[in-house]
Amino acid sequence: MKDTDILLVKPVPPLIVEALDAAFTLHRLYDEDDPEGWLEANGGRVRGMVCGNFPLDADLLDRLPALEIASNLGVGYDSVDVAAAKARGVMVTHTRSVLDDEVADTAWALVLMTVRGLARADRYVRAGRWQSEGAFPLARHSLKGSRLGIIGLGRIGRNIAARAEASGMEILYHGRHEQADQPYLYYGDLREMARDCDVLLNCAPGGPATEKMIDAAVLEALGPEGYVINIGRGSSMDEAALIAALEAGTIAGAGLDVFEDEPEVPQALRDMENTVLLPHIGSATIPTRTAMFQLVVDNLTGWFGRGEALTPVPEMEGA
Repeated sequence: MKDTDILLVKPVPPLIVEALDAAFTLHRLYDEDDPEGWLEANGGRVRGMVCGNFPLDADLLDRLPALEIASNLGVGYDSVDVAAAKARGVMVTHTRSVLDDEVADTAWALVLMTVRGLARADRYVRAGRWQSEGAFPLARHSLKGSRLGIIGLGRIGRNIAARAEASGMEILYHGRHEQADQPYLYYGDLREMARDCDVLLNCAPGGPATEKMIDAAVLEALGPEGYVINIGRGSSMDEAALIAALEAGTIAGAGLDVFEDEPEVPQALRDMENTVLLPHIGSATIPTRTAMFQLVVDNLTGWFGRGEALTPVPEMEGA
């Protein structure tokens, strides 16, 4: 495989670089003085690439006519024009499965921190307010007996549901279609599910189909005793509507690991006491990230060594 040309458009973690450099002829576009000129002269030799930290669109695909596979770093792949890739016979893979439990743990931690006010309690102690003001105020809600509405009941969503059930929550879910093998109550209408749940948790993928799907109407349906949690994509949340809802008391609070314009986080969200804000760390542990990096490599070595993509994106299943 050493004579197979692989392209890195942007820097990626050293594990990926070292493994690919050992197995393939690796090109680092970001080190070229004239990237456009390099693509014009050499794009026709590239058969594989790593994507996930830049848009892979039809224009770039056209400059890589020999491309066979794009190995995406991350489970989300909304930066990839999968339809354009499929039309050109390009396989697209992602790093599913290896991060499911880690992200589910982060999501569940956000639920606990937000609903129980644990982040505020930590700040209360650090500021010396326990001594000066006495006991921390009681949390408004308990998880046991409440309802969790999950947007996107995929692998991560099901792992979150298992954690929630262990805490005595009832599970509802919304998605493109009902899943016959799931015991939970399905809602085809997101507003209706928001109305009927206490905690609304988004773990749906990004892209046009989910753009700003959690809007003012959904937040109003969630109501003043409801909480919203987002570990999916920042693009799924209408951030302006969220800020307005939090300021007006339309909802009780929010826990967010993703934002519209990362790493920019609106000052209004940072100033609020009823928000918990994390810097997109859903899968951010060394073991999980190492497994993700290795899967990026394994998809490329599997494709060129055995003609097999290990974890194709759903649109590529059977391709």
